[in-house]
Amino acid sequence: MSGYAIRLRPGRSRLAYPTLLAIGAVDAAGYGVIAPVLPELESATGAGAAELGLLVATFSLAMLLGFPVAGLLVGRGRARLALVLSLVVVALGTLGMIAGESLASFFAARAVMGFGAGGVWLGVVFSTLERWPGEEYVCMSRIFSAYSVGGLLGLVLGALGGVRAPFVAYLCLVVLAIPAALLLSEPARRPRLGTDAGSGRRALRQPGFVLAASVILFTWVGFGVLEGVLPLLFDRQLGQAGIAAILVATALVVALSSALAARFGPTRVAAVAVPLVVAGFALAGAVESVVLWAAALAAVGVGLGACNTGSTGILLEGVGRSRIVVPLVVWSQVGIAGYLLGPALGGLVADGVGYAAVFLVPLVFAGVVAVVALGVRRVGTQHPRVGAQ
Repeated sequence: MSGYAIRLRPGRSRLAYPTLLAIGAVDAAGYGVIAPVLPELESATGAGAAELGLLVATFSLAMLLGFPVAGLLVGRGRARLALVLSLVVVALGTLGMIAGESLASFFAARAVMGFGAGGVWLGVVFSTLERWPGEEYVCMSRIFSAYSVGGLLGLVLGALGGVRAPFVAYLCLVVLAIPAALLLSEPARRPRLGTDAGSGRRALRQPGFVLAASVILFTWVGFGVLEGVLPLLFDRQLGQAGIAAILVATALVVALSSALAARFGPTRVAAVAVPLVVAGFALAGAVESVVLWAAALAAVGVGLGACNTGSTGILLEGVGRSRIVVPLVVWSQVGIAGYLLGPALGGLVADGVGYAAVFLVPLVFAGVVAVVALGVRRVGTQHPRVGAQ
């Protein structure tokens, strides 16, 4: 570990990292638990792919609102408080999903869950960064792996059957996470994570930040299409448990890819992963074979996991820890905007043109990444030290 050594309170310091990873997994389970439930919601409410895509997107929209609220706390060194309060909000939203009857009530409940999830994400990330300075890239890759495992857990819960049972099980996990967050030890000395808003806003103009933002936008557009649109296609061949199983396998691939990608340069990782994701979605929409779906989602999973980690590395290299707070909050908002756009646009394409054309949604955002990367490369060639810390 570079810089100074962080001294944590004896007895609880060794539990901090696994606790944060576990809370991150619980948070991520709330994202994915709805995916296997979508066909049940379709039957219960009569909603189509476009409406259900918007339901998934509502979670993301509320997260966008939750980020700046939680950012006020983490920017003042109150990451643990943000974590606890946000988990309570998630629990309240989950209760709404359990009690909901109409499509409108489900929209409201998912919005509350999403608002809380935005705070949980920032609480986990900044609680990690303030404890392990100098190891941000590796730590963030493990956070993404934990979130991938949590996404897997959410899918398993979603396979329990019906609408209410998955959310009852998820509520139990959230309730357990609240005291775990309360018991987190505090670092004896906090690193300077760059809370100056002016410096942070200037960092948003760095080419490295723009590239990182474009990659994370693409990544979460992909997750939105995967979890908010494709389950309705898979319903043609698979039941609720089968949909959960194929998405669980994909989540495992994402987790492994997220961890392994930290061994390679982030820009190179993104360059390989982005076209792999698009190809996987193209295959998934063009076939109605479970075996070919599995192969397509394996490619999507490898690409999305690598893009998650690669984008983080590009962000850290382009901005630096000394002014990370504002850029990381905005970067997170950009990513979740992708999770909003993916199911919303994907659902519209699926309803209007068919599932074979759904890959066009990530393809458009892959084009954005390519244009930004070319611009960054041109700037870097003209000014080799641009973005250097």
